[in-house]
Amino acid sequence: MSPGRTWEPLDSTSGWSLFLSLDYCGVLEKIQIYFCLGDSKAGLLHTVFILCFLSSAPLFGYLGDRYNRKAILGAGILLWSGVTLGSSFITESMAWLFFLSRGLVGAGTASYSTVAPSIIADLFEKDRRTWMLSIFYIFIPVGSGLGYIMSSSVEQATGHWSWGFRVTPCMGIVGLALLVLLVPESAHRAATKRVENAGEQREDSTWCKDVSSLCRNWSFVWSSLGVTVLAFVTGALSFWIPTFLCRAEFLHPNVSLSTEAKCNATNSLIFGGMTVAMGILGVVAGAEAARRYKKINAQADPIICAVGLLASAPCLYLAIMLAPESIVATYIFIALGEFLLSLNWAIVTDILLYVVKPERQSTAMSLQLCVSHLLGDAGSPYLIGIISDAVQKNQAQRSVLWSFRSLQYSFVLCAFVSVFGGGCFLLTASRIEEDRKKAATPVQGYFRFCFCFLLWEKDICPTDSEPVY
Repeated sequence: MSPGRTWEPLDSTSGWSLFLSLDYCGVLEKIQIYFCLGDSKAGLLHTVFILCFLSSAPLFGYLGDRYNRKAILGAGILLWSGVTLGSSFITESMAWLFFLSRGLVGAGTASYSTVAPSIIADLFEKDRRTWMLSIFYIFIPVGSGLGYIMSSSVEQATGHWSWGFRVTPCMGIVGLALLVLLVPESAHRAATKRVENAGEQREDSTWCKDVSSLCRNWSFVWSSLGVTVLAFVTGALSFWIPTFLCRAEFLHPNVSLSTEAKCNATNSLIFGGMTVAMGILGVVAGAEAARRYKKINAQADPIICAVGLLASAPCLYLAIMLAPESIVATYIFIALGEFLLSLNWAIVTDILLYVVKPERQSTAMSLQLCVSHLLGDAGSPYLIGIISDAVQKNQAQRSVLWSFRSLQYSFVLCAFVSVFGGGCFLLTASRIEEDRKKAATPVQGYFRFCFCFLLWEKDICPTDSEPVY
């Protein structure tokens, strides 16, 4: 494939990443009112989504390593789009059906999240792959931010939250068309053929053997735990922040409960725009820092991830604590926290791709997704909601002050969890060079042997950390 045409599948998968990230968090308060849901039950919506996502991801990972990735991706898009459209017609008396629809949407999402990065890995290598993954992952925060903006804007324009769910499936159809027209079916086969032609023979393996091998890969294990913390924090923040900011504004002078609808819409728009901007800046800055720092330090990737999570902790804590005094200061520290968290998105996937052998990458991707979402954002919104409800129940009567305080105290947990994630990435740094060598293909090892043999007498054989092309 020519350099020009390799951008086409990237455009397609990135575009679907944008569409896929559009969600309902910008109208969460409206959904809570419509279905009569408390904070804990509202948080459970995301938990149902993630649990179904997790149960489907291993299956799609297994299929993605063995069958047509393009067909698998297309089936997931159709499922996601159809269920999202259908959920917009659910009546208020059938809340259980809305929960079920979120689970089916999670199953459709699993096909994309598991397979799409492997398609990009088939098409690009080394620094070029890092940049392509960066472009791809830029659309996650961009899509998330646009989700807040679109859902709240459509709700304001139409008067009902359900219309946002009728717009996004149209975008899904566009994404499916781009997939069919632009993504080559031969991407995975071509990558496999190049390896086989060079002399590498894929070992006979089962899913259980692949998982057993991955569990002995410490770089994969520690980085997956770091990604889990990242998912925990971002899941909780993206779900509850607009509601948290709205409750904080009620504590300020000249703000009354009659302005609640306007407050929700405004905070969703501001937070959405901020997420888009900080997401783009963070992903680009992280990828560029990794590219430059790797030239002098082979442990650059996990170190940058560790710095991002460790530095985000005080920013998030200050944002939470300053909300009653200054909404502007809260927005500033939330923006800094989002920027620092976004440094990781492209880098963590690149780590996986070079510490895991190519024939296990889709399985590794699905396993990492399972762990990170199961222990991360599957439960974090629900956990925040449970803590919030528990704090409110301990008060004699429900008040505006304790409605805010309950979420504020719950959010402090995120700052401490971020510190733990930074430690996981530091442990990744201690093992990454060893695991990178183990994952190097026999083809690379063969060319390194030939190259070193030719230069042996001059004693200038490249070190293991230096690439050989």
